[in-house]
Amino acid sequence: MPLPNEFYTPFDLETMEPASPLDYRTPFQRERDRIIHSSAFRRLQAKTQVFMSGQYDFYRTRLTHSMEVAQIGRSICYFLRKSSPYLNDEFFIDADLVEAVCLAHDLGHPPFGHSGERTLNRLMRHSGGFEGNAQTLRMLTEIFYSDSHRRRGMNPTRALLDGVMKYKVLYGELNHPENHFLYNEQARFLQFIFADTDYPRWFSNVEERNRFRSIECQIMDWADDTAYSLNDIVDGIHAGFITRQTLERWAEEQSLSRSESRWLDALLSSMVRGTVERDFARKIGAFIRACQLEEDPNPMTGKTHRYRFRLAVDSDVREEAQFYQRVAVELVFRAPQLHQLDYKWNFILERLFRALKENYLSAKPLKLLPVETDTILRREKNPNQRLRLICDHIAGMTDGFAIRTFKRLFDPDFGSIVDLV
Repeated sequence: MPLPNEFYTPFDLETMEPASPLDYRTPFQRERDRIIHSSAFRRLQAKTQVFMSGQYDFYRTRLTHSMEVAQIGRSICYFLRKSSPYLNDEFFIDADLVEAVCLAHDLGHPPFGHSGERTLNRLMRHSGGFEGNAQTLRMLTEIFYSDSHRRRGMNPTRALLDGVMKYKVLYGELNHPENHFLYNEQARFLQFIFADTDYPRWFSNVEERNRFRSIECQIMDWADDTAYSLNDIVDGIHAGFITRQTLERWAEEQSLSRSESRWLDALLSSMVRGTVERDFARKIGAFIRACQLEEDPNPMTGKTHRYRFRLAVDSDVREEAQFYQRVAVELVFRAPQLHQLDYKWNFILERLFRALKENYLSAKPLKLLPVETDTILRREKNPNQRLRLICDHIAGMTDGFAIRTFKRLFDPDFGSIVDLV
């Protein structure tokens, strides 16, 4: 079924495996629906965004964050369609595709937020590493659906696959990187995205290659930046980490520019009036209106319109977002309370990983995991692939499930023989 939109061509709709016949929905609507109804998406409701999920009612989780990013992404599409001279009613960036990309962008994140991501990457250092974006790609292409017999992906279109692929450099091309890479075995997806071209020759360095993104990926990235730069401030204030006193004390130690001083004063005024949430909600609209399209000639423009344009964001607005990110990092993420939790989360995940590694790399492993996962692990003969499967299982845990599993394995007074694993 062709899209009523000349922006996309059969190249964008192609999948790596034969796709089932289309129904009343466009390919991108169907992909969005599959993501929304997946167990992986539901698990995001119990994964940490900044503060541990369930700690308080009003803090954002990975699920609410993803929904906010999706709304902002759709709004950017609508704004560009009305404002850009390059787009019209027959040639526009598909909002359903961008929504699907935004909803999927954090599917690969492990429990305990970026702390969990760093821990798993360290534990997988000699087995291909771990990266949230690479894990999202792995979920969509290889482990979206699973049962006791096999695991398989959702067979995404090239446009969706490319939309979630923020990074295009393999782990083996770097020296044990901390982030911003794909797994070595994902090279075949890069070849599919770039239609088997010799794409590495297009770039002078790996950083330049990692910045080469489709327009849908660029929109998702700015929607993500918009959501967390503004909302982390709101959550940090609600949690008591950001107060007038801590802000003023922090500002005294900084060399703020004129613009930064203006944004700081406005934030302090909002806090005095008690209107931070309302004022920052309004800023979302300003961040959306700061977007425009610029033409960007490159080797992919002959194959797809998705690489024909660059998302240009007003420099003042981008600097404002970076300022709020800096405030959140300094006053929230570097707070002793967060570091204490990071220490605990690292301890939990490391003990879990090492226990499962020791068990499932032995000759006669115990059945420590759910039946379906245990069956798949036992069939896998390659030790490195077994580690990747263990990593998959831990990355898919919610915060609460990781804690309960830890207690069941290591706390003598926790758990019962009748508990569900």
